[in-house]
Amino acid sequence: MTDGWALATRAAAAAGVALRPLASAEDAAEIARVIEATWGEQPVGPEIVRALADSGTAPYGAFAGDRLVGFVLGWIGVDDEGFHVHSHMLATLPAHRHAGVGYALKLAQRAQALDRGVHLARWTYDPLVARNAHLNLAKLGAVADRFQRSFYGEMADEINRGDRSDRFTVRWDLRREPGGPIAIPPTVPTALARTGDPDRPEPSARAEPHPPIVVEIPPAYHELRAADPALGRAWRDAVAEVVEAAMAEGARAVTFDRARAAYLLAVEGD
Repeated sequence: MTDGWALATRAAAAAGVALRPLASAEDAAEIARVIEATWGEQPVGPEIVRALADSGTAPYGAFAGDRLVGFVLGWIGVDDEGFHVHSHMLATLPAHRHAGVGYALKLAQRAQALDRGVHLARWTYDPLVARNAHLNLAKLGAVADRFQRSFYGEMADEINRGDRSDRFTVRWDLRREPGGPIAIPPTVPTALARTGDPDRPEPSARAEPHPPIVVEIPPAYHELRAADPALGRAWRDAVAEVVEAAMAEGARAVTFDRARAAYLLAVEGD
């Protein structure tokens, strides 16, 4: 296995940033600035940053010069598989998005976990956000093995306010080399497809949700929802229904095709 920090450092250099742990009260203020630029004001107290650092899971920051432009924050959790890193927050300033900063930060979190003998990471994300699906499943090589409607209940931040907080939970095996999207076989039926206006597509059921299946989503869900909240709700419900049915049969979201904005949901071994 390639050294985890070597991978993270190379990814950071490619994104034009440097990585370092965040452990001070001043770091907490910088984290809060990035959070506000992403979700609106949600202060993270310096005591939280200090506690995480002292417990061995310091947040990691991405710096352009002396300026924090992104961070990842999590802690050690435990479930039936044993210990894992719960990666709770990942954010990048708008001017530095789509440059690989988030990828480098996740690799730093992976390296930190491996240093401590932790081999699994988990986190949640909105299944309707294509860029996050691409990072999590295609670039990192995680799989989404759980789905829950309204995972966080009502949320008040600027991104999620007024929307149902449906979430995938992903499982990332840190011992595997990251990356390598899985091609979606052309013979897999599409259970949920986009139809109509490419900028404001509608969900259309095309096949029974028996895995393996393809589930298409809007390429730009947040923009679609802002323009047409009712259409956003229709997509939210349609994706939830198909994913719930497929996962009830043991399926997981195993990859994401960015060009198509589509998931492959399959049972392990299919």
